[in-house]
Parts: sequence; C-alpha cells; structure tokens
Amino acid sequence: MNRGKYLKLVLCCVSSLLAFGCGAGKSDQKAEAPPPTKVEAVQDRNVFEADRPDQFPLVVTEAHVSSSQLRVTGTVNPDVARSVPVISIATGRVVDIAARLGDTVKKGQLLLKVQSADLSAAFSDYRKAVADGQLAQTQLERARLLYDKGAVSLNDLQVAEAAEVKAKVDIENTTERVRVLGGSIDHPTAIVEIRAPISGVITDQQVTNAAGVAGLGSPNPFTISDLSYVWILCDVYENDLNSVHLGEKAEIRLNAYPDKVFSGVISNIGQVLDPNQRTAKVRIEMRNPGLMRTGMFVTATFHGRTRETRSMVPANAILHLHDQDWVYVPLEGKKFRRVPVTGGEMLPGGMQELTKGVNVGQKVVANALEFQNSVEQ
Repeated sequence: MNRGKYLKLVLCCVSSLLAFGCGAGKSDQKAEAPPPTKVEAVQDRNVFEADRPDQFPLVVTEAHVSSSQLRVTGTVNPDVARSVPVISIATGRVVDIAARLGDTVKKGQLLLKVQSADLSAAFSDYRKAVADGQLAQTQLERARLLYDKGAVSLNDLQVAEAAEVKAKVDIENTTERVRVLGGSIDHPTAIVEIRAPISGVITDQQVTNAAGVAGLGSPNPFTISDLSYVWILCDVYENDLNSVHLGEKAEIRLNAYPDKVFSGVISNIGQVLDPNQRTAKVRIEMRNPGLMRTGMFVTATFHGRTRETRSMVPANAILHLHDQDWVYVPLEGKKFRRVPVTGGEMLPGGMQELTKGVNVGQKVVANALEFQNSVEQ
C-alpha cells in the first residue's frame, strides 16, 4: 500500500512539471512575437491615433497638369432624325401583330395586319370604275363607227370621248386610293398589311391584339428608331455652362460598363434653362458602339480650355467609404486625420488624380485600406 501511494505521488509530480513546462513555452513564444499595431479613434471621429505610426508608410502628393473637367450625368436617347413612326391611313381592327416593343426589325418586315372597311370600300369603287371605263370605251368605239357613217353628230362623238377620259381618271384615282390605304389591285382583300418603313428597333408600341386603329390623327401603332447613332442628353447647371462648347468632344462612360470610354460631339446647348433646377439640356451625338440602349444612365466628362495643376497620389492611398473618397493625413505626434477628397482620372503607373481635398506636397498614408483595417480591429 505504501509503495502504491508513492508511485501515484511521483506521477502527479511529473504531470505538474510537464504542464508547467508547456505553459512556460507558450508564454515565451508570446513574449517573442511583436504586439500588433493598435489604432484608436480619439474624440474627433475622423482623427485616429496609432501606437506605432511608422508601420504606415507615407507618400507625398505630386503635381499633375491637366485641363479643367466637368462631370455630369445623362441618359441615352434615340436620334429624333432617325426615329420613324409607323402609320396606318386605313381604319379598322387589328387581326394579327407580328412584332413587339423592343424587337429589331428589317425594312419591309411585316408588323401587323388590320381588317379595314376603308380598303374594302376602295376596292369596290375601283371595280365600279373599271366597269364604267369598259362601258365608256365601248360607247366611244360605237360613236366613232357611227360618226364615220354619218349616223351621229360630231357633238355626240365628243361626248363619248369625254366620258371615256373621265372613266380613265376614275380608274386612276381609285387605284391610287387602294395603294395609299395599303392594298394592291392585283390582290383584292380587306386586310391591310403594315410593314416597317426602315430597319431599326421598335422603341414605342401603342397597339394590342384586337385593338382598333383610327388612322391618321391617332397614336401611331409603332415607332422604329435606328439606334446606330444615339443622343446623350445631359443636364448642366448654368454656372458650369462655360465649360461646354459646341463642336467639342466629350467622354462618355456607361454606368453598366464603367471601364469603357467612348467619345461624342456636343451638337446642341439648350437655349432655355429649367426654371426649377437652373440647368440646360446639352446634347451629345455619337455612334452607338453596340452596347448602348435607350434609357441607360451615363457619365459625361467635358474638358475645359484652361489648364490646371492638380495633385495626384497612388490609387491605394484613396479609400472609398460611405460613398465618399478619403485619404489619411498624418498630424502631430501619432495621430492621423481622415480627409474627404474628390477622385479624378486614373493616371499611368497606378496613380490617380485628386481634384479636391489635399494640396500638392502634402503627405498621406500610402495604403489607406490597410490603415482602415487597423482601425476596425
């Protein structure tokens, strides 16, 4: 019994020593690792204090000479000169629609069919005119024969000739009426086939199945737009109109494709200001690269004629947070201030232009995201 108690006591001592040794080893490893950089916010929510500011390298903002720029938003619109309404002179009821809003159609393609009483009446008048013409022709031939034999007077012959001429005029008028209404004398029918006058995209539709078509003066069934060229319509405040000039080029960026830059020409500056917003409409004409759809939002950049000196920093020094661009500027001691800036164009070498916020020669943190991550720890 004494021997067993002794063995248990020895085992307990060994276990304690092993546990103490492992704990000491872990403590030594922690002691050897450098403490993480700690950044704390002070009373001002845009001022931060770092216990080791040397962990965040600084860069000096450099000078960059560029022309003044104006950025505005706008939308893609069809070129009015390339938009053609599809009309139907004949009234009637829609019996078939072969195209829909947004479809791409070719010139001459069937769009819809209309059952028209107007066309039916026009064919009836045409057939009557043809019958009257045949009768007038027969009477004229008979009058000429009788006149040659002295059976009728010259006056009777002239009356027959006039009747034949009037009959031909009636045939021509009724034929033209059938053509204008959308029919053909070679295929008499009450169905009017309305076809596309140009190739393009259907940008407006005002007709549905079994609907009535009221002819001229009513809403057009379709509007087809040739979108190979488009208009960019922008609103420019009156204080910025001095940066916009007719005939100059503007850079266009689609919100859907922000990495692609296109170019257009300013073709019109509105002469009337919006009385509420104090803006004028500026029209930019450009060729559609194939990506533009009507209604898309764009950002247009106008380049002024004056040269300006602006600051530029590495793109990593700018942090986009809460819909605002920021940089971190060092203060006295171990403090940094978060300063709002306005980012400009991307420049070669990973640099970015700053239009507002900091001056040339001012120091900023080289990696704003790394600094921000330290704040959030």
